[in-house]
Amino acid sequence: MEIKVLGPGCPKCKQTEKIVMDAVAESGVDATVEKVTDVMEIAGYGVFGTPAVVVDGDVKSVGKIPKKEEVIGWMK
Repeated sequence: MEIKVLGPGCPKCKQTEKIVMDAVAESGVDATVEKVTDVMEIAGYGVFGTPAVVVDGDVKSVGKIPKKEEVIGWMK
């Protein structure tokens, strides 16, 4: 599984990345987490608000910090 956290590195983006990392560790799912800061790559997902979370190419969250429970649900 591939999870991408999209954002320029703002505090909300960093918090989202931590929540995603915690969710992966807690769930035990085999997933790689990548931080994407390139604006053109972020726009390529059709995302114009950050932070955003993409799971296996599917945009799951845009413009808000997801709850850890939400992230765990996306990995099932």
